[in-house]
Amino acid sequence: MTRLKPLTLALCVSLALAACQKAEEPAAVAAPEAPKLAIDLAQVQQQPISLDAQDIDTSIQACQDFNGFVNAKWLAANPVPGDRTTWGAFPALGERSLQVQHEIAKAAAAGDWPAGSMEQKVGDFFAAGMDEAAIEAAGLAPVQPELDRIDALASNADIPAYIGDAYARGQGMLFGLYAMADYNDSTTNIAYASQGGLSLPERAYYLEDREDYKTARAAFVEHVAALMQLAGADEDTAKSQAQDVLAFETRLAKASLGRLELRDPANRYNPVSLADADASTPNFSWTQFFAALDVDAPQTFSLPMPAFFKEVDAMLADVPLDTWKTWLRFRTIDGASPYLSNAFAERNFEFYGKTLRGQKEMQERWKRVLGALNGSMGEGFGQLYVEQAFPPESKAKMEELVGNLMASLKTRLENLEWMSEETKTKAIEKWSSFTPKVGYPDKWRDWSGLEVSDDSYAGNLLAASAFNYRYMLDKIGKPVDRSEWGMSPQTVNAYYRATANEIVFPAAILQPPFFDVNADDALNYGGIGAVIGHEMLHGFDDQGSKFDAQGNMANWWTDEDRKKFEAATTKLADQYSGYEALPGLFVNGNLGLGENIADLGGVTVAYDALQRAQGEGYTDPMIDGYTQDQRFFMNWATVWRIAFTEAQLKQQLTVGPHSPGMFRAIGAPSNLPAFSEAFDCKEGDKMVRSGEDRVVIW
Repeated sequence: MTRLKPLTLALCVSLALAACQKAEEPAAVAAPEAPKLAIDLAQVQQQPISLDAQDIDTSIQACQDFNGFVNAKWLAANPVPGDRTTWGAFPALGERSLQVQHEIAKAAAAGDWPAGSMEQKVGDFFAAGMDEAAIEAAGLAPVQPELDRIDALASNADIPAYIGDAYARGQGMLFGLYAMADYNDSTTNIAYASQGGLSLPERAYYLEDREDYKTARAAFVEHVAALMQLAGADEDTAKSQAQDVLAFETRLAKASLGRLELRDPANRYNPVSLADADASTPNFSWTQFFAALDVDAPQTFSLPMPAFFKEVDAMLADVPLDTWKTWLRFRTIDGASPYLSNAFAERNFEFYGKTLRGQKEMQERWKRVLGALNGSMGEGFGQLYVEQAFPPESKAKMEELVGNLMASLKTRLENLEWMSEETKTKAIEKWSSFTPKVGYPDKWRDWSGLEVSDDSYAGNLLAASAFNYRYMLDKIGKPVDRSEWGMSPQTVNAYYRATANEIVFPAAILQPPFFDVNADDALNYGGIGAVIGHEMLHGFDDQGSKFDAQGNMANWWTDEDRKKFEAATTKLADQYSGYEALPGLFVNGNLGLGENIADLGGVTVAYDALQRAQGEGYTDPMIDGYTQDQRFFMNWATVWRIAFTEAQLKQQLTVGPHSPGMFRAIGAPSNLPAFSEAFDCKEGDKMVRSGEDRVVIW
């Protein structure tokens, strides 16, 4: 990647005075090239996860169990590794990204770099994280200053001031407070508050009597007690404190919205004045809170979820001070545990990894450190990743694919039979304002204000937390920077952002089975092509469709068209709710509705784009005995190749929003006649949805 270098010579005032530099003056010497990382990525092995005819299980009929036909044989040969809770296309590609990152981080840690350079920051962060002896010696000391602040609270009246001070240092834990584009004016960032304070994955874990939830609650109490004992409490005190923490968080859970309710943007947005906010929570001054954050008093900010904040306000008055201090102390230690000495890190893994997610083994330290590095300065690390691992031809090919998918989507929008011309005009307007981003940001974030050393792992994490939170707070009241990214380049994922109407594809996902510059079109369109279409269709899913071309929350539908749309999406939700993931446990079709709408639309649009790319007179090469149409759908299923630990699968069914991959592999294709034609499926086959059962949206 080319970067501009600073000028090293003073320029004459005009070209006419170019001779002002006398002949006897020494010639300018070019600045030396900055040192570069020396990385050999050839040693990074990638587990074969691309579509391979040898992996196809021909004993399973494609028209009956398409996921099994494509994936069962591979999954049987590749069980979930002990240090993971899922395994398949996404996690295997994530593993390769980690291996590449590991080589970069090791090289950075071994080098001698200019102070403040990204290589220095990455190298010192990684070195500090790998210095197990220093971490052990530090024990609980890195968070002791925070614990001392909590211990110093003299009355409940002191708690709001402590909360403001903690958030200003990036240590907020009671509720969410972040900057984002105003839903009513997407050009300006405002502050958003949101519910929080729960340690378990979702409110249902506290409130429902499903057997695994009850087990999780009991294990949580044991976890809190064990952690408090590690921090110095005696056994009886720790057990009593654990019950207090559970009761405290149960109150928050009862007042919280569920995941399904949180999908609706109207439940996440409620602009209020500071005066109205202060009046709604008499025990908590939002005016003083923003002052503590050193943020100019906003004219309005979003304070939704009134039941939650009303309950927090009540708890500030009626929960005993000692209970508040216990909960704050627990959350501080619990949040830092992965980065403290082994006793704390292992305790954290025992509960959050093994009990809640079924993970058998703790990941090696280098993987955990890379996870922390990505969470602390992911985009900065991404600069080094892109220089090493993202060829320019990948970006060019991706931009071509995006263009083809865009054209295919426009054609489908223009020819929708169920939508009126009035709504179509608005839909095309939104289509025309899509902003695609591929690979990495055009403008990198400035990390010069973050100081990183090699002598304190937890210290680096605390510094990064404060730095990143300040960076976020400084956006409040400022214009939205549409060039910013919400994911780092080394992330194996993609996203759509409604307030910017943008689709974003980080560099790390642009690898097989999603994308291969040397692969045939069927694989690329069935892989990354369908993912591109998926992200585009998020702009038209049940929630994204509530935002207009400018990224503002607005209704651009006629009432009749909206009714037709919701009738179709209800059918799709019912389809997925019929999938049984475990005995007696079904997919929540409403919770995953947005993703499933995007899947259905994405596959449909990508298939159309494949036909467009092949053009008239196309001769099918029949690779490995399969047609291009068959390979298109087979690679779609390969992308969603996935296995779970039972505990992880149960958690995903609760928290969503994605349906488990084995159902994504079959859900969308079963609604497409093109799939039935490709595999010669017949009426009555499980992979054929027809008549009233077939879902057609976009």
